[in-house]
Formats: sequence, C-alpha cells, structure tokens
Amino acid sequence: MTGQHPQVLAGRYEIRELIGRGGMAEVHLGYDTRLSRIIAVKLLRSDIAGDPTFQARFRREATSAAALNHPSIVAVYDSGEEQLTSPDGSVSTVPYIVMEYVEGHTVRELLGEGEAVPIPEAVEIVTGVLDALEYSHRAGIVHRDIKPGNIMLTSTGAVKVMDFGIARAVEDSAATVTQTHAVVGTAQYLSPEQARGEIVDSRSDLYSAGCLLYELLTGQPPFVGDSAVAIAYQHVREIPRPPSSVAADVPEALDRVVLKSLAKNRDDRYEDAAHMRTDLLAAARGAAVLAPAVDTWTSATTVLASAPTPAPAPAPTPAPPAAQNAVAEEQDKRPARWWVWALIVALLIAAGIGIGLLMTDRLGGSTPAPTSTATAAAVPDVKGKSESEARQAIESVGLVFVKGSDVASDDIPSGQAVSSEPGAGTSALLGTEITVHFSAGSAMVEVPDVSDMTQEQAKEALEKAGLKVGTVTAEDSPKITKDKVVRTSPVAGTSVQRGESVGLVVSTGKTTVPDLTGHTQEQARQALEKAGLRVGDVVRGDSDAEHKDLVLSSDPAADSQVELGSYVSIVVGSGQAASLPVPDVRGMTQEQARQALDGFTQVIFQSRTTTNQNEDGLVVEVTPAPGSTISADTLVTVTLGKYQAATPTPTSGH
Repeated sequence: MTGQHPQVLAGRYEIRELIGRGGMAEVHLGYDTRLSRIIAVKLLRSDIAGDPTFQARFRREATSAAALNHPSIVAVYDSGEEQLTSPDGSVSTVPYIVMEYVEGHTVRELLGEGEAVPIPEAVEIVTGVLDALEYSHRAGIVHRDIKPGNIMLTSTGAVKVMDFGIARAVEDSAATVTQTHAVVGTAQYLSPEQARGEIVDSRSDLYSAGCLLYELLTGQPPFVGDSAVAIAYQHVREIPRPPSSVAADVPEALDRVVLKSLAKNRDDRYEDAAHMRTDLLAAARGAAVLAPAVDTWTSATTVLASAPTPAPAPAPTPAPPAAQNAVAEEQDKRPARWWVWALIVALLIAAGIGIGLLMTDRLGGSTPAPTSTATAAAVPDVKGKSESEARQAIESVGLVFVKGSDVASDDIPSGQAVSSEPGAGTSALLGTEITVHFSAGSAMVEVPDVSDMTQEQAKEALEKAGLKVGTVTAEDSPKITKDKVVRTSPVAGTSVQRGESVGLVVSTGKTTVPDLTGHTQEQARQALEKAGLRVGDVVRGDSDAEHKDLVLSSDPAADSQVELGSYVSIVVGSGQAASLPVPDVRGMTQEQARQALDGFTQVIFQSRTTTNQNEDGLVVEVTPAPGSTISADTLVTVTLGKYQAATPTPTSGH
C-alpha cells in the first residue's frame, strides 16, 4: 500500500476525511465495511510513525482504552498496524486504532470564547468525567491527561472521555514514557506530582478534573502564563484564587470542592472520584460538603509565600485567555523538546524540595513554636475528636472554640470533628474564633421503613435519618388504612444522599373488588381478604351442573372502588337450572324465536321443506311442545319452514 496513509486498513476499514489532529496522531472519519457502521480511525502521524517511543505510547492507548467499557468513555473497537510503502520504496509500519465515532464537540470548543458555562452544565460535564475516572481507576488505569480537548459532548449532551494515549496501569505508573523523569501531560492541567516527575496515581486525575471544573466555572484555567514552564511552576508553587473571586455567581461550596481537588499534596485531595462526585453534587444543590473552608488553602498560600525559596525563576506574567489557549494548543500539536522538559524538571525539583519541607511541616510535622510575645498560636488538629476534646484542644492554646454546622462524612463517625476554620496548623492570633465542623454521619443514608405510619410519624422518622419529606401522593391499598403511609419513593432500604427528599405514598382508604367469577366460596373469601374486604351474604342462584358451587357474580361488582373492610355479597351456582314454560314461537322468524327462548341454554334451529309459501322462513314446529314446563338447560328444537314449489304431476296422453 502506498501514499501518506493507507486508504483501507485490515481489508475492512475505509479511511475518509481528516477530522482531527493532535500531538502524535491524526483522526479520520472511517467506515467499517464488514459491520456497515461509521467509525473514527486514529493513525500515528507519518513523521513520527518510526519512533519507538511514540509507537509504544500509541499501542498503550489501544491497550488501555480497549480494557474500558463504560458509557462515558469512547469505545475502542480494534487496533493494529499496517505496512506503508513510501514513494521512495521504503516500508514503514503505521499503527492505528479503530474507535467509536462520537458526533458532537469537545469541551475545548465549548470554552473557545473564554466564557464560563452555566453552573449546572459545568457540574454535569465534570460529573460525567468523574464517572469515567471512577470506572477507569477501579480497572487500575490512570488517564494522566484530563483536559478540555480530551472530553467530547455528544449531540444529546452525554460526556465521553477519550485519548488514553498516556494512560498507564497504576502499578506501572512509576515507569517513564520517554526519557527518565520526563513530564507527561498538558501544562495547564498538570498535577504538581506530574510536574515534578513523580509517581502519579488516581488523585492526579482528580487534580486535572479540578482544573477542568475551575475553567468551566470561570472561563479560564487556574493558572496562566507565557510558557509551559511558567504554568507548571505555578502548579507546584501557587494556590489558585477561589473561583468565586473570578466569577461572582460561583457559590462558596463549589469553591471548597475546587480548591480541595487542587490541593498541592495529593493526600489533601479527594480519596477517589466517587467522593469528589458526591461533594460536587452536594455543592450544586446547596447541601453541606466535606471539603474544608476556602481559607484553609489561602492560609497555606501565606505560609508558602513567607518561606525562603531556592533561586526562584522570574514570576510568570499571566497571559490573556486567548494567549493561554494558544500556548495549550501548541503544546498539544508538537512533541516537547527534551531541553524544555529538562528545564521544567530542574526548576520543579528545586522547588519541590523546598515545598516538600514546608508541606511536611504544615501537614503533620512540628507545630510552629509561639513567638516570644505569645501573641499567636497554631490551630490544633482536631480531626476525629469529640466536641469536648476539640473544645479543650483549642481553648488550651488561647483560641476560642465555635461549633459550626454539621457536615456529611463517609470516613468520620457521627459527632466527631471533620475540619476547622482556619485549618489545622494555621497561625492565628490569640482569641481568634476557630469554627469546628462535626460529622453528621455518612453522606449516604438508608431510607427507613415508614409503612403503616401516619404522615407525621413518617416525617419524624425521615428527618431522624437525615432526609426530608418530598411529594405526597395517594393510592388505593388493600392493607393500609386511610391516610397512613403505603410506601416511600425510593423504597425502604435504598441508599440515598443525606438531605435528599423522599416521596410518600399514602392510602386513600379504598380498595378494588376483585373478579370472583368461577371461584369457590373459599377462594372467593381468600381473594376478598387479600383485597382488604370481607364476605357478605352468600346466595344460591340457578346454574348448570358445571357451575355448581362456583361464584356467578358479586355485589358490588368486580372492579368497583369500595372502602377498605367493606362486605361483598356473592351469588353461588346451585347446579340446577330454572324451570321455564316453553313459549309458543310458531309463526315467528328465527330472530324473534331466539329472543323469546332467551332463558333456555340449549336452543337449536333446523329447517324442513314446505310447499306452503306462507310458512317460508317462519317457525312451523317447536319441541318440547309450547306450554310445557321444562328445565332451562333442556334442549329446545325449533323447526323453520323452507318453501319449495310442488312439482306438477304429469298426466297421461290420449
């Protein structure tokens, strides 16, 4: 096969127009001739196709993504390599990946104008990304390059994460992709540990997701600069401004979620994608979140700023969003030169040593000694302490204890301290109020069983479980009396977010009469009791032998709505049909005779020839004879006349 790219791969994948281009690959629209479907085909760029490093990375993307089957991850259908013969006769190998074709646009295109998106949309997008990350992390795969350009939004609004080109298995995350200590990822969404060339884990993806959330909420990434080096340096050294200081409509709870996800120390970030998603959704609906107060992180900025730093690089000059985007796109479009990354690593290793010492001191090392004038004290770490223990610890160093609002926590038991404002280790003037938030228990709670309770009792039980009463509807119930709870929505035993509303379904006090036809008396009694009803009068009614002792009808009739506990009378077959006189139907038409004999269960009609034209189509005989009294199930035979002219008798000639 010749040309820059093959036109058909593996004898089945047609290559069509170019629809995207990245740092190491081109994406073409394609068509699978075997399965008759549109696909996307990613081809390693021809100018780097011979580079073993890029080939390894490309193959790894195919392996990583193919192992993931999730609605929020772009599916990989196939991968392979194709031999390509150049015009000069040389032969090269071009790896390819066959993927799901997603109609839509990237989040990068959504942010193209540098404007924030509505908060509900931002939350929905990042929630979709966290769904995908939760799945990939459980599969042991870290993406390592979460950014707007790698997230697709379909025409229906669904989120699709793509490009696992630098993803690695967690157990292999220490291995280098190119050269030793090479920095991999896009500068504006790079975690501090990635920038320092350290081992990454799932929390590195959460940092990048936090950068994405920041940009969606504000229209700009958390850090901007005139070079990738300057931006990476800020990821290691600087605490970002709270999103609300850039976009005033961002609530304080979302500030908390963003800044926790962007913590420099990965141990301070969310434990996993599920916890971040839970906090994000809670913040979006105005509920309490696990993330600490904003000044927990801003106070850390002061500590970092006041500490001595080793030979700092010139302060980066923030670039406008358009320039920043251009830098980011340029980073995507060409492989980084080794000397640029070497410079980044050199700067960040130096910065990392200083920051590591400072962070060790701030996150659990020695407590700063009070000054000689004893005007300030370090806020003690009260996490996990009871209220009395936390109060004693805070007041013992000259600070004032204030109990804050309770917050949901999956990790800390109810009643124990979760966080403080200002945070632990922060230097505070003596007499400063320290607000401590205590755990209200797990963020997820179980819906209690409130069936057969009054609405007031159900409300108390739900509130005790940390839930609220939602919509109240009514329905018939065969067991629950009027105005008591039949069931909840969601049903009892379901795990839901603390603070969620739970719907109540209460009884109308009515039930439906079941169809008892053909039941024995005992079966009818059981069916009525099951419907919350009772057997009333039992009356014998005429019936044939086949329906003896079976229910013929009920009063009220089947499907009637009645009060719970009502009596229902039934008519049971006697096995004996009623005795009726045979009416005289002679001279009637067949239809008239049928109506007159309606009380009889067995009536047959037959015909016989008659020469009397006046008898044609009329009853000429009835058996048994009219006027006789017979059982209603006795066979009655009705004979109709059928006119036929008499044949003339031939006469003999003379």
